[in-house]
Amino acid sequence: MFTQTGNTADAVQLRAVHKVYGKRDNQVVALDGVTTRFGRGTFTAIMGPSGSGKSTLLQCAAGLDQPTSGSVLLEDHELSEMNETELTKLRRDRIGFIFQAFNLLPVLTVRQNVTLPLRLAGRKPAKGRVTEVLEQVGLAERSKHRPAELSGGQQQRVAIARALISNPAVIFADEPTGALDTRTARDVLGLLRRAAQATGQTIVMVTHDPVAASYADRVVFLADGRLVGELHSPTPESVAERMTHLGAFADDVPLASSATFVGGQR
Repeated sequence: MFTQTGNTADAVQLRAVHKVYGKRDNQVVALDGVTTRFGRGTFTAIMGPSGSGKSTLLQCAAGLDQPTSGSVLLEDHELSEMNETELTKLRRDRIGFIFQAFNLLPVLTVRQNVTLPLRLAGRKPAKGRVTEVLEQVGLAERSKHRPAELSGGQQQRVAIARALISNPAVIFADEPTGALDTRTARDVLGLLRRAAQATGQTIVMVTHDPVAASYADRVVFLADGRLVGELHSPTPESVAERMTHLGAFADDVPLASSATFVGGQR
């Protein structure tokens, strides 16, 4: 099992990360020298126009993709120096994932879906841990239900509980509210924010939504694979304005309307 190996205040660090796809005559630069860090117990949103490199940054930071050059450290573990078996163990023990698609197994109950990553690793959760996590996401009374018996928001809560069960250092979330209605999206974002504040977990979330980003402590903006700015203590309006300047919103979309989107809903 991986444990914290240093005293750094950062859970994840990216140093001069480049990611290039294709060969000489047909290269696409997805990340162009990105250097940034994600502190322990912080909630960071990553935003930018389509094709800016948001998902690539998330994948490199999580060890799902390898940079062309540069380095990624997770709790002082240099990911480029680890083989695939070591990376798999690190992701299993120290990283949680939440995606727009809930990725729940329909034949399993809520409780079984939550504990599945531990079972696949040949581990058992600590006594009372599953109940604790299900209570944290408000699903303690639904533990024996199957995904088809749950709403979309409840299924996303199961996905969050599954990400929390191993008490990971970092949770990576890729458009976690994209398939949810406005009210449910806010509930889910509130859960993520509390995970950072109450349990000290680091949340890194890719989103296109200014309201979702406003739940974060900090917003990192990308354009053409480069970091082009940060915003601390964001509001929906300040995020939407910055995104408009980056060309992420059409010119004919009023700023006030842009700031009201949550999970693709108005």
